[in-house]
Amino acid sequence: MSKLLTKIVVGLLSIGLVTQCAYANSDSVKLWYNGPATSWEGALPLGNGRLGAMVYGGVQQETIQLNEDTYWAGGPHNNLNLTAKNALPLIRKQLEGRDYAGAADLAQKTITSQGSQGMPYQSAGLLQIEFDGHQQYSDYYRELDLQNAVASTTYKIAGVTYKREVFSSFVDQVIVVKLSASEAGKLNFNLSLSHPDDMPVQANATQATLLMQGTSPAHEGIKGQVKLVNLAKIVTNDGLLKQQNNKLVVSSASEVVILVSLATNFVNYADISANALERAEKIMQKAEYTFTQSDAAYTQARGKHIQFYQQYFQRVTLTLGTNSFADEPTHVRIREFANRHDPALVSLYFQFGRYLLISSSQPGTQAANLQGIWNPLSQPPWDSKYTLNINLEMNYWPSESTQLSELNEPLIQLVRDLSETGQDAASLMYGARGWMAHHNTDIWRISGGVDWSWGAWPTSNAWLVEHLWQKYLYSGDEAYLRDIYPIMKGACEFFEDFLIVSPETGWLIVSPSMSPENESPITAKKIAQGVTLDNQLLFDLFTHSIAAATILKTDPNQRSKWREIVAQLPPMQIGQYHQLQEWLDDWDDPKDHHRHVSHLYGLFPSNQISPIRTPELFSAARVTLEQRGDPSTGWSMNWKINLWARLLDGNRALKLIRDQIQLVDHTSGEEGGTYPNMFDAHPPFQIDGNFGFTSGIAEMLLQSQDGSVHLLPALPQAWPEGEVKGLVARGGYIVDIRWQKNQLSYLKVTSRLGGNLRLRSYVPLPEPHNFKQKNAIGENKNRFYQLPITKPVLKNTRLNLPKISLADSFLIDVVTTPGQSYVWGQ
Repeated sequence: MSKLLTKIVVGLLSIGLVTQCAYANSDSVKLWYNGPATSWEGALPLGNGRLGAMVYGGVQQETIQLNEDTYWAGGPHNNLNLTAKNALPLIRKQLEGRDYAGAADLAQKTITSQGSQGMPYQSAGLLQIEFDGHQQYSDYYRELDLQNAVASTTYKIAGVTYKREVFSSFVDQVIVVKLSASEAGKLNFNLSLSHPDDMPVQANATQATLLMQGTSPAHEGIKGQVKLVNLAKIVTNDGLLKQQNNKLVVSSASEVVILVSLATNFVNYADISANALERAEKIMQKAEYTFTQSDAAYTQARGKHIQFYQQYFQRVTLTLGTNSFADEPTHVRIREFANRHDPALVSLYFQFGRYLLISSSQPGTQAANLQGIWNPLSQPPWDSKYTLNINLEMNYWPSESTQLSELNEPLIQLVRDLSETGQDAASLMYGARGWMAHHNTDIWRISGGVDWSWGAWPTSNAWLVEHLWQKYLYSGDEAYLRDIYPIMKGACEFFEDFLIVSPETGWLIVSPSMSPENESPITAKKIAQGVTLDNQLLFDLFTHSIAAATILKTDPNQRSKWREIVAQLPPMQIGQYHQLQEWLDDWDDPKDHHRHVSHLYGLFPSNQISPIRTPELFSAARVTLEQRGDPSTGWSMNWKINLWARLLDGNRALKLIRDQIQLVDHTSGEEGGTYPNMFDAHPPFQIDGNFGFTSGIAEMLLQSQDGSVHLLPALPQAWPEGEVKGLVARGGYIVDIRWQKNQLSYLKVTSRLGGNLRLRSYVPLPEPHNFKQKNAIGENKNRFYQLPITKPVLKNTRLNLPKISLADSFLIDVVTTPGQSYVWGQ
């Protein structure tokens, strides 16, 4: 191991020995269990981006909870508080006079919506299958196979093997359920639909259908206007079928296929004019033909579903080694993970995050919400809305690095929608041009403030725009950049009008605002001005908008104005406790363990804080993270995995992984972990934690934010051997890495866009195959690797913190050609 890596790690964790590390085949990517789910958090998630299903695997009664991604409460509206414009000068005056209580009270009344706080995402009901005489069973097994996005359940009764397969078809846009018995005539069951809101159900034995229709509920004064149709149909059945009340009864069958079609009248956030019943029936008609046209129809349709899914999933593989623990049920592995060495579970958890993003976000669907697309409740936690002060952004952190770029489309469309509804928020609430939104939105793209003391944060537009820019850095697609540039420019225009000059410092600051969800230990209030997160976000917004305008050769006058704004933004500061300051004033409490670490945005996901360019800020960020502590809510711990990876401390990142993979059986509180079905526990379930975990593993193995492609930047000593294939670096580089004895032994880089490839490694690279490389000197000229010029730090402490040096790492350049691959080692 290199001297540098020795400096970075803090010590070898007590681990068991890896018994095998097979590079030819990836570790098994199945979640499996030896009993049915006893709670929703044990059910297995399926999805095609639009339709979600949670499969319990019950024996006497199978329950499949359903979701459709446009079925939300309420209807088109915005939630602007129009008293904000007149109150804004007084709020700012109160903040300047340090009357934080008065400013908080006035902001709550005039910025936060006094009506709608956003609409809740809804369940689309339950499909239930009741089996008579299935009390005594053996050989039970259920699984979710991440290789094919199919859930299955098998068990035996009296020598007969019963099997179920369920998938949410990407191709046919229906939920598919296949039931079979190993002996003819042994399938006997009742099929029913139900909904928490008691929607009426019609059964029709002639058509072999169940039809449930309803309307979403009203919420906070907004009338429910979304029509839901849930249509289930038995399309193949070799037994007998009859109707009994609102159920279908099947007897003496050996194989049955059930399709479920769900649809609403939702067209877009302002249009609910579609015919939900016609939509559902049209989908069902096409799917029924697909599944009945031949004896092999089910196998063929299943195969097309798998083929569609695998075009995404198989782009990336990860092997960290495996041992006998991988043969145990998934919930047992989660429960025991912190006490033993089970690296294959980390690989599984990583791939589960990719699976969830594929399953909850597809081009043309809604963006993945706080629970993805999976929710059983009419009043879900936080309404399952889109929380914009990290959670929605976190959902898409792994999209580029783990080669799922197309799945960003729903997020881009959400931001596009918000740039429209947010124009009213900017002009009517703040008298500003451009567009803005506060810390939360929903399917109706509300842009007003919500949730009382959290409502006055006005900077979500800047964070969302950063995702649009990062997508360009990975793809190099100038047509895409030209398309989204007006959204970037509109966010800049808002802050051109909204920023004010601080009378104390002369800096341009955001006021009012807050460091998301955290309360100042000095003022005992959240409201503040000039917080570090806002300063970092606006630095990125204006710097990257300048870069975009330069690439597109447009808006030279705007670029000059934006440069002037950047020059007047506050610098980052190091406080009296040697920490990166969270607020403009040195208010931080070293005993504050709040779940949000918003001021570390500059470290991750941004690149303003660097061990090379800003070593003092880098050390201060580490102090902040140490002070904040490790245990927290699930999503927070997963954010910290990314942060420790950026701090180049793989062992500490692994410690957070161990904290995260602990079995949770409660649905509230601040002690995070993992549910039996591998959902992240805040608790309750929040899907952003799963996506943050996947992003964190990618960051441990590959980084590209600091002027080079950094290979194995934060590899824990507990992973001495492994292989990852298909990770993506900025500039369109696809990277395969193999390592042995904690050192890189094989590297393959495929260049999509060409240009200078700069590689950083803690050890010398193996011999290159038939191409030239040279030691890197000076600035990387690759246009996707231009680095920010972070302002000089302002220090409020005399202590000089220790610094990490990358001077003994190895830095090489290779001039690449688009479409060519470059290989080092064997």
